[in-house]
Amino acid sequence: MDKEQKKRLKAQYRQNEQDEICVSIPMGIDELKDLLSFLNRESAPECDHTLKETVAFLKSKQIDPKVVVPWLGEHGGFCDCEVIYNVYDDVGDIVGWHLDENS
Repeated sequence: MDKEQKKRLKAQYRQNEQDEICVSIPMGIDELKDLLSFLNRESAPECDHTLKETVAFLKSKQIDPKVVVPWLGEHGGFCDCEVIYNVYDDVGDIVGWHLDENS
């Protein structure tokens, strides 16, 4: 297998991985982007190692936390700061949201 083939296979694997994640997201892409922005806002309280802010956001948008919280956990989001960093690692490119942006 040559370099080009390896490169194409890696790109296809990454695309398949992103497609699977995208299909599994239990809320709209825009809502997930809004959640990440909400948690990363300047006025956000320091993480208390719970999902308090995440759950408050979900409830304010009438999104059932019982559906979303397990998915966040599957992607390493066991508290508010882990949602920002770990879930972001999996979905940042998919949702078009980046840590260096405030929106």
